Amino acid sequence: MQAVNRRDFLQRLAMAGVATPWMMSLSAMAEAAVPANDYKALVCVFLNGGNDQGNMLVPVDAANYAAYQSIRSDLARPLSSLIPLASTQGLPSGLQFGLANDMPGLAALFAQKKAAIQLNVGPLIQPTSQTQYQRKLVPLPPKLYSHNDQQSVWQSAGAEGAVYGWGGEIADSGVMLNGSNTLFSSVSLTGNSVFLAGNRASQYQLSTNGALPIWPAKSDWMFGSSAPGKLLHQLITEARSHVLENELNLITRRSMDAESRLSQAFVAVGKPATGFTTGNSLAEQLAMVAQMIKARTQLGLKRQVFMVSLGGFDLHDSLLAKHGPLLAKVDQALSQFYAATVDMGVADQVMTFTASEFGRTMTSNGDGSDHGWGSHHFLLGGGVQGGRYFGAAPLIDPVTQRMALGTAEDAGQGRLIPSTSVDQLAATLARWFGVAESNIPTLAPNLSHFGQQDMGYFVPA
Repeated sequence: MQAVNRRDFLQRLAMAGVATPWMMSLSAMAEAAVPANDYKALVCVFLNGGNDQGNMLVPVDAANYAAYQSIRSDLARPLSSLIPLASTQGLPSGLQFGLANDMPGLAALFAQKKAAIQLNVGPLIQPTSQTQYQRKLVPLPPKLYSHNDQQSVWQSAGAEGAVYGWGGEIADSGVMLNGSNTLFSSVSLTGNSVFLAGNRASQYQLSTNGALPIWPAKSDWMFGSSAPGKLLHQLITEARSHVLENELNLITRRSMDAESRLSQAFVAVGKPATGFTTGNSLAEQLAMVAQMIKARTQLGLKRQVFMVSLGGFDLHDSLLAKHGPLLAKVDQALSQFYAATVDMGVADQVMTFTASEFGRTMTSNGDGSDHGWGSHHFLLGGGVQGGRYFGAAPLIDPVTQRMALGTAEDAGQGRLIPSTSVDQLAATLARWFGVAESNIPTLAPNLSHFGQQDMGYFVPA
């Protein structure tokens, strides 16, 4: 406990701008205890709107495809539009899945055992059966099926208005390892996000063009003269006697210093060798994540958590027309990003996973699907045990061993009651990242309610 308190104390001194020889010496000792090549990054790819898992991962064995076709009716993808996944590790006997043919890159990485699939994961307070859900016999996540609230619950275990997210709390554990560069511990390419909000790690926001400058103070913006910019720079960064004015200027100065340092590091290392598709917003975000990772040594970084996102998944209508192109963007972006981590020699040090506020109904509403609960997600890189499924395949009738509505995971209309909780996923990723076991209950507050507290994603060290 004393060591933890000392780290917290030192971090607060550093954040307050205090630098004593004693503190610098202890910080250097902590840095020296970590191998020079020790780096880990966690990348959350959030699919805003609720991705339709039913047309992304589809049964392709004859019996289950026929059942799927019957359940989805007008939404069912043709069998010819699916890429069969040869591995059935983790699935019930006879069940075989295929990916939408919009995702050939991820299908290939799954076959190469570089990617895995977590089945039916979502927010849970405790294990929940169909009967318990229907009769309200157990506590449920707040405001199920609400976009804003379920985005927050997925990212923070609390409804909209939550203060801390589990990504930020994971980043907290890496703050001391990052020394004087704590501002880059938690990085968003998708605006302000509760997922990245930590106690010690403050999220830093980037654009797809890089660090965001405060432009009037850095350009000859008035009549071609640099004098106004210099004066403005002084006004917005100088020390003030009023505590609130001084704090604002302190934040502004820190932001400008960070932008300058980051921009210089990017120039020094150049762009990643792997190309990223322009016009694909998710690929452009991940290109900047790759750029940040490439500059890790110049910036003195050991641990980072990133968040990127892609919207458009709320497909109550036109699902067949619009869903495939969205999946293609995800596939293209993730495949290119994984290739970049290979090129940089950090593929086993970067863990990427997808998330979405909820899945969708398996039944059709006539032209699309409606808000659901559990969904399927990808795990990529980081030494993951690829080419296999984690968790339990949903909607499998225990008698016939075939896909069917009305099973124990069906909350109605084929909405999946999750069989794996976000807490279980978060705790497993946190342990890989290096979070101390004593800190796991803070970021995964419901974990103690579940028998399996580690999903076993990673190849044993």
